[in-house]
Amino acid sequence: MNGILEFVRNIGATRIAAMGAVALGLVGFFVYIILRMSQPNMALLFSDLTLEDSAQVVKELERRQVRFQIRNDGGQIFVTQDQVARVRMQLAEGGLPRGGGVGYELFDKGDALSSTSFVQNINHLRALEGELARTIRGIERVQSARVHLVMPERPLFSRERVEPSASIVLRMRGGLEPPQIRAIRHMVASAVRGLSPQRVSIVDEGGRLLADGAGDPSGMSGTTVDERRVGHEQRLRQQVESIIASVVGPGRARVQVTADMDFNRVTQTSDDFDPERRVVRSTQTREEQSTSAEGNRDGQVTVGNELPGANTTAAANNSREASKKSEEIINYEIARTQRTEVVEGGRVKRISVAVLVDGIYARDGQGNINYQPRGTEELERIGALVRSSIGFDQRRGDQVEIVNLRFAEGPQLASLEPPRPWWQVYEPSKDDVRSGVELLVLLIVSGLVILFVVRPLLKRIVTPDPPAKLPAVVPQSGPTAAEIAAASLPVPAPPLVPTDNATMRMIEMAQIQGEVHAASLAKVGELVEKNPHETVSIIRQWLSDAEAK
Repeated sequence: MNGILEFVRNIGATRIAAMGAVALGLVGFFVYIILRMSQPNMALLFSDLTLEDSAQVVKELERRQVRFQIRNDGGQIFVTQDQVARVRMQLAEGGLPRGGGVGYELFDKGDALSSTSFVQNINHLRALEGELARTIRGIERVQSARVHLVMPERPLFSRERVEPSASIVLRMRGGLEPPQIRAIRHMVASAVRGLSPQRVSIVDEGGRLLADGAGDPSGMSGTTVDERRVGHEQRLRQQVESIIASVVGPGRARVQVTADMDFNRVTQTSDDFDPERRVVRSTQTREEQSTSAEGNRDGQVTVGNELPGANTTAAANNSREASKKSEEIINYEIARTQRTEVVEGGRVKRISVAVLVDGIYARDGQGNINYQPRGTEELERIGALVRSSIGFDQRRGDQVEIVNLRFAEGPQLASLEPPRPWWQVYEPSKDDVRSGVELLVLLIVSGLVILFVVRPLLKRIVTPDPPAKLPAVVPQSGPTAAEIAAASLPVPAPPLVPTDNATMRMIEMAQIQGEVHAASLAKVGELVEKNPHETVSIIRQWLSDAEAK
């Protein structure tokens, strides 16, 4: 303990405080590194949450004692990577997150007996809007959705019925294709009674009209003529590029498609008569029959003939005459075909396709890249594929032009396949890469702290401070420096008595020198005890002279 106390006393309080501060700093730094490295990897549980959903999820996680982190002002919640799937299933069982809206669970909390029919109708409308918004968010590229339904009530004693309508506001990741927009309209119309797809309006977060709800039967009012034409051209171009890339390679062909389309809606009505085909329309038959008696030969009228009783005799003498007439009328109808055709807008009138194909590149024996144009037969085969893919129709004037030219930038041909890098061999995940980068950064920071902070502090603490230069003190009384130096010098030893044994002589000489040295030290000690201040001044002067040299 005396040695320890003496060491502490020699070091001083300042150096001890500095050593303590360095030790505490090092301990805190390495504790931070250990805690940072021992923390589990956090994975994303939910993102783009509303404040209501975020509060409900955090409350449920705290109840289940699950470790979590909140980022992006509550919009993102992270949990440990090994618990992501389990926590998602547990929260989904409780209906979380709800998506920022209410659904049919609204009726689970209300009191049906104390609520009026008006409140029930409003709650039913809110629940239906919330359920539709949740369903729309399940579509790819849709980030959030808001649905507004208008369900007008039919007034009493009114024959007119106002149709319901709907408006949808979408926030998307990218853009929606026309089939997806039509799918959303039909889905909402099928879920609401009496709602037609033409009465559903869709708007994106930028205020762009995706679908018009003004009642257009075609359902395409939300897209302009140019957009529909460009979409058709883009679809054809993708088809042609995909089939050509499989032959010439990816990026070795350029395709441009121009479509001439007719967006006029035409209604045609035609009547066709076939004279070769006859159909009986009506039949009319009439028959007539008559009988007449012939008079006297002379054809005279006498009084005898008119008397009663004279008719019998006259009738017996006269001959009878009978006639019969038959008439039939048949009406025929010529075969007639009536056809009404409605041609919607968007018919393709003509398609023009221009295809630019690169040639063939090959490496010769000297390692040079040579260009070779493609043959005519190969170009004809490519043209046949292009015509089949676009639905080529020569009667409407379609054109397909295929040209083989050398591109300005040729492909990079490699003689040997480059070796796979180590990250592809081991195939580390994103979490592994992030953990490795964090570990490397911590090691670099630790090394820099040790080299540029800890090492200079320790060196400064261990190295003693240089003595301060003090003015020489001239003692007023006591021995001078020359006297002290002379007293410290060894006294000449008396002559030794020669002996025959050399070893004995050496031992005796050592004893004599030790006694002389002890006597000198005793004298110096006496002088120091008598004059301590002067001694300290002399020692300081010696140290200053030695440092100056």
